[in-house]
Amino acid sequence: MPYSPSKRAEAVQSPIIPVIAQAIREHPGTLSLGQGVVYYPPPTAVFDAIDALAREPELNKYQAVHGADALIAAITTKLAHDNAIVPGTEQRIVVTAGGNMAFLNVVLAVCDPGDEVILPLPYYFNQEMAITLASATPVGVPTAADYQLDVEAIARAITPRTRAVVTVSPNNPTGAVYSRASLAAVNALCLERGLYHVSDEAYEYFVHEGDASFSPGSLPDAGRHTISLYSLSKAYGFASWRVGYMVIPVHLYPAIAKIQDTNLICPPMVSQLAAVVALAAGAQWCAPRIAALTAVREAVLAALQPLEPRVTVPRTRGAFYCLLRVADGGDSLALARRMIASHRVAVIPGVAFGVDEPCLLRVSYGALDRASVETAVGRLVSALRT
Repeated sequence: MPYSPSKRAEAVQSPIIPVIAQAIREHPGTLSLGQGVVYYPPPTAVFDAIDALAREPELNKYQAVHGADALIAAITTKLAHDNAIVPGTEQRIVVTAGGNMAFLNVVLAVCDPGDEVILPLPYYFNQEMAITLASATPVGVPTAADYQLDVEAIARAITPRTRAVVTVSPNNPTGAVYSRASLAAVNALCLERGLYHVSDEAYEYFVHEGDASFSPGSLPDAGRHTISLYSLSKAYGFASWRVGYMVIPVHLYPAIAKIQDTNLICPPMVSQLAAVVALAAGAQWCAPRIAALTAVREAVLAALQPLEPRVTVPRTRGAFYCLLRVADGGDSLALARRMIASHRVAVIPGVAFGVDEPCLLRVSYGALDRASVETAVGRLVSALRT
C-alpha cells in the first residue's frame, strides 16, 4: 500500500487563507482584503502586564484542561453582563486555544462518523472542514436573499443522522446579524428534535446601524442543548494569542475534556492570563475601535455602489465583511487569482464558503488602516470594472 494521507484528510478542502496568501507573496505590493483580522492590537494594559505575567510561578507548568480559574471567573462576569448567560448546574465554561478549536472539540464530542451537521449557506469554511475531518457530513442549507436564516429550510434538512445546527451571528462571511426571533426559532427547533444548537458568536460586538447581536444561550431551557462559542481574536485583537471559550451542556464536559487533553492538555497559560487583563478592559474598550470600522464600512459600501447592478452588495449589519455578488463572474477562485495578478488586490472566493453560483467574493475591511483600505478598494473597483 503506498504512503498517503488518510481519505478523511484528503476529503477536506485546502484552507483558502494560505492559498490566497501564497498568491499574494508571488505578487509583491498586493493589498489584502482577505483574512478576517482587525487592524488594532490588544489593549495596552495587556503589554503593560506581560512582565508580571511572565513571573507567575505556575506559568511554565501544565494547568487545568478547562482553563485557568482567573479566566473562568472573568468569562463568567462577561457572559452575565454582555450575553445574559449565567451558567448554572447544567452548563460549564471551557477555555480553548481559539474559537476554531472550540468548534472542532464540539464536533468530535457530539458526532460519530456519518452523522450530519447543518450549516446555513454560505458557511464559514473552517467549520465545514472540521466536520469533514471528524468523518461527519456537513449539510449546507440556503439562506434568504439577504442572508437571513430560513428556519423552514433548516427544518426540512433534518434527518435521523442530524446531530446539530450551527448558526454564526454576526456572520462570517456575509456580515448578516440574525434576528432574535430566528435564532430563538432555531433553538426551539433543536430542542424539539433533540439536536444541539451551536451558536458561534465570535463577532458579537461587531454590529452596525444600531443592530444588536443575540445569544441563544440566554433563552429559557437552552442550557441542555445549546453550545455557545466565543473568541478574543477579533474584538480584542488577540488573533495569534489563540484564546477562545465555550459554554457547553455539562453532560458534554467529560467528552470535551478527553478531546482537549489529547490535543492540547491545556490552553497556553500566558495567553490565558493576558486574556484576563483584556476582558477587564471590557466591551467599552472595543467600542471606539469598532466605531472606526463602521466608518470604514460606509466608505467601502459607497465605493462599491456605482458597480451595481453588475456587482451587488447586500447591506448586512455585522462583522467586517462585504460579500459581493458578481454577475457573470465565473469561477470565483480564478477571478480572485486574476485580481491579485493584475490589480494587486486580494479577496476570498465564494467557493471556499460552499457557494459556486452566483460568483461571490468576500471583502474584509478590518485588517488595514482606513487609507490602505481605500486604496485596496479602489483597486478592487478597477478590477471588477475590467
